[in-house]
Amino acid sequence: MRTRASIFQNLDWITVLLYLLLVLAGWVSIYAAVYNEENRSILDMSQNYGKQLIWIITSIVLILVILIIDAKFYSAFSILLYLVVMLLLIAVFLIGKEIAGSRSWFQIGSFSLQPSEFAKFATCLALAKYLSKIDLKSNKFSTRVIAASIIIFPALLILLQPDTGSALVFAALILVLFREGLSGNLILLGVSVAVLFILALLLNRFLLIGLFAVNAVLVFILFKNLRKKWYWIAGVFLLISAYVFSVDYAFENILEPHQKKRINVLLGIETDIHGAGYNVHQSKIAIGSGGFSGKGFLKGTQTKFDFVPEQSTDFIFCTVGEEWGFLGSFFIIIIFLSLLTRIILLAERQRSKFSRLYGYGVATILFFHFVVNIGMTIGLFPVIGIPLPFISYGGSSLWGFTVLLFIFIKLDSVRLELL
Repeated sequence: MRTRASIFQNLDWITVLLYLLLVLAGWVSIYAAVYNEENRSILDMSQNYGKQLIWIITSIVLILVILIIDAKFYSAFSILLYLVVMLLLIAVFLIGKEIAGSRSWFQIGSFSLQPSEFAKFATCLALAKYLSKIDLKSNKFSTRVIAASIIIFPALLILLQPDTGSALVFAALILVLFREGLSGNLILLGVSVAVLFILALLLNRFLLIGLFAVNAVLVFILFKNLRKKWYWIAGVFLLISAYVFSVDYAFENILEPHQKKRINVLLGIETDIHGAGYNVHQSKIAIGSGGFSGKGFLKGTQTKFDFVPEQSTDFIFCTVGEEWGFLGSFFIIIIFLSLLTRIILLAERQRSKFSRLYGYGVATILFFHFVVNIGMTIGLFPVIGIPLPFISYGGSSLWGFTVLLFIFIKLDSVRLELL
């Protein structure tokens, strides 16, 4: 076993400092979000901010354990760790506790643990391990299917809990595949599918199909060489038509009423500031009321009178916006962007392909959470219930993000030893 002094050798202290700043900002924000006159002490263990302190201390213990373990362990046992976490995701269906309609938690005494938070780092490890052994640029279909399966399997298990927000996070790992040479045409295809999905909801389906039919005719007329390939145009037209009708069917028959409501509110199809749109409406009021420099610490009226639900978890950014204003919000965003940039820079300097791939996995997971969480508080994305990394209240998320980040910091500290 290495000495205590050696485990801190070659650590990237810039990344560590950014992590500590975010965790500290989160703790203070949680204190402000749930503050009350009867429990003023930030060390009060009966309140969320006191409990968060426990999670922060235990996270530091986790960091020490991660740094003590030999870096080669994470590569050698990556598949095993992945399988163990997948078993936990299956076990939660049998012995898990249902909270807010989702069976996603293990109850341990007075604390709850959410295995989906640990599935993120386990999936990053397994994906990095597999991709480090193959060439994704090859035309072997099987390699792409296996890589996609590593990502999709935990996402499906989490979706069945059901926890749609956490399941969607895994889609971000597709960006890791593009870093390794997967064709960018798939990104274009994905964007096209997303745009078509939105148009299918906004426009009458027959009007939308008519527009594509007119477009197909114009393409046929403008490019004479396509006359011999008319069946391609017909095929694409039929595929788009089937997709549009499937979107309409899924929206009406598969989605829950509250999910349909949130999508309609987001797209402006309907307005419901007292129902599905209440959280976002109050969130935007809170952030906007902060102005340039904010109302001051513990002086946020939206926060003090609990106008924004889930303000210490999913909507923690409202507290920052209201009490610290544009300056505080900008500071948090800059720290996040600095952390993401730093992780990418560190990933690019890795000698080990496994370490580089894992680093990009860390960056994509954090990026998705950062963009979507802040986006949903200001009405740019639907409310899907995912935390702001290192800032939102919650032990499982803090542990999960801490392990995710510090495994990479450990790998980076021994980059010259790994090949």
